[in-house]
Amino acid sequence: MSFKLAHRAECETNGSWQLVRRTLGLQAFGVNIVEIASGEQIPEHDELDRDQQEIFFVLGGEPTLVIDGEDHAAPAGTFARIDPEHKRTVRNDASDAAEVLIVSAPRSSGYEPMEWA
Repeated sequence: MSFKLAHRAECETNGSWQLVRRTLGLQAFGVNIVEIASGEQIPEHDELDRDQQEIFFVLGGEPTLVIDGEDHAAPAGTFARIDPEHKRTVRNDASDAAEVLIVSAPRSSGYEPMEWA
């Protein structure tokens, strides 16, 4: 099949992660949604071993992006691009849960944007 549709509620899950990439069978890039409870954070990491850029899009809540130890407020609607060499995590100090969409792909993926994009 050359396409697949899935509602967010149908995505495979692993704890607080919705595994969008796995659910859709994506091979070219990663994409997942994580819900971060109050007082929690995702594991701090870099992407040097996989040479991946990551995009974080805050779907809901008011988490903090921590990049190389520096806090950055990231209310709902915030986008962030982070290159592989930077240590990063998303921490939720707010009282309500936060939801973050994370997309990743190797810098060497060969992506070429359309002229208009």
